[in-house]
Amino acid sequence: FLNGFLTPMTDIILASRGTIDKYMGDAIMAFWNAPLDEPEHAANACRAALLTRERLAALNVQWRQERGPDSPPIEIGIGLNTGPASVGNFGSDRRFAYSAIGDAVNLSSRLEGQTKAYGADTLISEETRSRAPDFAAIELDLVRVKGKREPARIYALMGDADRRLDPGFAALADAQGRFLEAYRAGSFGDALLILQEAEAAAAAFGWQQHYYEAMHARLDRLIAQPPAHWDGVYEATEK
Repeated sequence: FLNGFLTPMTDIILASRGTIDKYMGDAIMAFWNAPLDEPEHAANACRAALLTRERLAALNVQWRQERGPDSPPIEIGIGLNTGPASVGNFGSDRRFAYSAIGDAVNLSSRLEGQTKAYGADTLISEETRSRAPDFAAIELDLVRVKGKREPARIYALMGDADRRLDPGFAALADAQGRFLEAYRAGSFGDALLILQEAEAAAAAFGWQQHYYEAMHARLDRLIAQPPAHWDGVYEATEK
């Protein structure tokens, strides 16, 4: 079963000029822009992420036909970050592997880990967003992930350039921007009202994930117990 999942995911990454680093159980670590320079590395990574989600949807249909209607769908989380890394043969004198290490690599792993907390299957960093501006993506939060002092601005990757030009995306981006403004100002009651508008815009755009449910629960907690000091940054408690 794992081979049947990992093979098409691998094919998509390689076709988008990515390099497979390693398989970790049911996960794939990959990077772009090495060993050969790839000017469009951020866009290629985003494109690969979207294609893997599309392929997984088709695989879930196939698996349900093979295993029965009660077979639960497979879900994946993807984290993308862009930054400097050390790339080369790492290991020992007896055994080594071609890999990438560094703070930027660690952040991509942390973003993947936050997909469950935010109810969004693909999270990208601010740097990746700035290098792939044509894709449909909205800012979700400022989060201080485990092991990092500086907060990271995270975005949900929702679609390609055609999706970004959809009028529904503009409506969603506008509502999301107003929600974040109220939220970061500490106006949690106002943020809760705007959140409902943003959730409706997301549904109209076809982004059916669980981010707004997660934020609704967070706002309920903040309203019930207002923080003494609020800077608009969420402290992630898990990797």
